[in-house]
Amino acid sequence: MSDVSARVADSTGNWVDTHAPVWTRPYLRLARFDRPIGSWLLLMPCWWSAALAAGIAHDVRSLPSVAILFFIGAFVMRGAGCTWNDITDRDLDAKVERTRSRPIPAGQVTVMQALAFMALLAFVGLAVLLQFNRFAILTGIASLVIVAIYPFMKRITWWPQVVLGLAFSWGALMGFAVTLQRIDLTALILYAGSIAWVIAYDTIYAHQDAEDDALIGVKSTARLFGARTHLALVIFYSLAVLLIGTALALAGVRWAGWIGLAAFAAHLVWQIRRLDTSDPALCLRLFKSNRDAGLMLFAALVVDAVLR
Repeated sequence: MSDVSARVADSTGNWVDTHAPVWTRPYLRLARFDRPIGSWLLLMPCWWSAALAAGIAHDVRSLPSVAILFFIGAFVMRGAGCTWNDITDRDLDAKVERTRSRPIPAGQVTVMQALAFMALLAFVGLAVLLQFNRFAILTGIASLVIVAIYPFMKRITWWPQVVLGLAFSWGALMGFAVTLQRIDLTALILYAGSIAWVIAYDTIYAHQDAEDDALIGVKSTARLFGARTHLALVIFYSLAVLLIGTALALAGVRWAGWIGLAAFAAHLVWQIRRLDTSDPALCLRLFKSNRDAGLMLFAALVVDAVLR
């Protein structure tokens, strides 16, 4: 099989395709390093909580190092999670046009090779986690239960996006665990707000596969909401802004944080207005744009922490 034909259908022209050594490409694709948007979205709640906790502590000296460690951890652990997802979904992926070119169903990587690669990524993630305090280490390890069960949820519930939200929002707890060595009400409300955000943006993402999912019996909120998706997004994005705003209020943020939340909310409104669920390419672009929304909020929380 040529490397051109080995490319994943919904990811072409990236650095993996053009610059990575040929033998590494199936593994980099397995970890989604050719499509880093998921890692960025996993990282956003980590960075929000780190900045918010630094502001509460009135001490930003450790924020840069914590942010770097969270960055590394998010990318390698998302890679491990995607590898696990591809192992468990290999038969389903072979039946869906967008995913049948993934490394395992395409025959580029065996299941045993994928398991070994997942273990390597998990080891790097553990090395990052061990840089933190004991409470943070235990908090991080606890998230693995949710990560392990997520791939199976689409087979048994119409709400797999909720379980994804539980996993992808875990970083909202980690910043508090690392900086303050506690998880308080502020952290829990930030976590809940992030879950609502994830449910909404992953519903947009899932609309790309809604037709194929219906054919093979895979459940999702995209299929559940259907024509009511815009209303559902209004509800979940509004809930996200309300809950995150409550967390910011409890944390005592000042004007910079509120400007960031306003920009975040405006971006979500823009997504809803632009969305056409019958246009898969647009769904993907809007889904990816959530990184920008998250970065705006993070930047504002950093400014707030510094000012405090």
